[in-house]
Amino acid sequence: MSTRRILLVAHPGRPEALEIAGQVIDRLREAGIEVALPTGELLDGPLGRDHDVVPADADQPGGCAAGVELVVVLGGDGTILRGAEIARGSEAPLLGVNLGHVGFLAEAERDDLEATVEHIVRRAYTVEERMALEVTGTLDGELLCSSWALNEVTVEKASRERMLTLTVEIDGRPLSTWGCDGVVMATPTGSTAYAFSAGGPVVWPGVEAVLVVPISAHALFARPLVLAPQAHLAVDLVAGTEGHGVLWCDGRRAVDLPPGARVEVTRSSVPVRLARLTSSPFTDRLVAKFDLSVAGWRGRQSAQ
Repeated sequence: MSTRRILLVAHPGRPEALEIAGQVIDRLREAGIEVALPTGELLDGPLGRDHDVVPADADQPGGCAAGVELVVVLGGDGTILRGAEIARGSEAPLLGVNLGHVGFLAEAERDDLEATVEHIVRRAYTVEERMALEVTGTLDGELLCSSWALNEVTVEKASRERMLTLTVEIDGRPLSTWGCDGVVMATPTGSTAYAFSAGGPVVWPGVEAVLVVPISAHALFARPLVLAPQAHLAVDLVAGTEGHGVLWCDGRRAVDLPPGARVEVTRSSVPVRLARLTSSPFTDRLVAKFDLSVAGWRGRQSAQ
């Protein structure tokens, strides 16, 4: 029987995350589960020196997550998005433990750490697939970049004093030209992130769709749009204008966009796999994360 292996990801600059990571490593090792750390700052620091871990090299075929059962991330949404990058291309699902603030991508909170580790030891989790986006950027037919995103792809202005002039195209047909600060193109998973802050709707994870949310657009028709998941979305930075843009993927990977650049976004054929510890509905998560008032709700009790 092969040894079980978990890949652990934490923020190397947060003492709390490192302390909790040490506790997780020791408990998993007691259960006979091998724990790997990505090579680099995390492995070279106290966590790698003081605990029984093995290195996971990003240069190996399949990356750091090759051959692991689960990628466990300790941190906020930013660290969890980094974990999603590491897990990309492997079959390993992602399990986030929130050490940040809102933590929409996290499945567990720090207070539930002991129970979370027990779920891992007993393999008491299910796997949920979330759609992701593929994005390419080109200029005069030459490739500028190719990337992907779990939450959102954004095209934003590069300098505060100049707006962007963008033409939005859907399924090969022009929709509108906006003078704006940018545009967010998001998945349902990302609907509670940047797209929500820009005025977009919250979309339940079970809905497959692509959101388009303009940012501070000077236009009469500049409402958020919800597109079919198979839609082909393109954004052109109008040539001849002075505004330069920046393409961001999940707020982590950036590429400069000169006037005339074109960004194309489609649904990715590779979903992101998230580990779930409970079957609690998304409504409960929304209420908890946004601290929504449900005072006065009687629910099913009212029918009794």
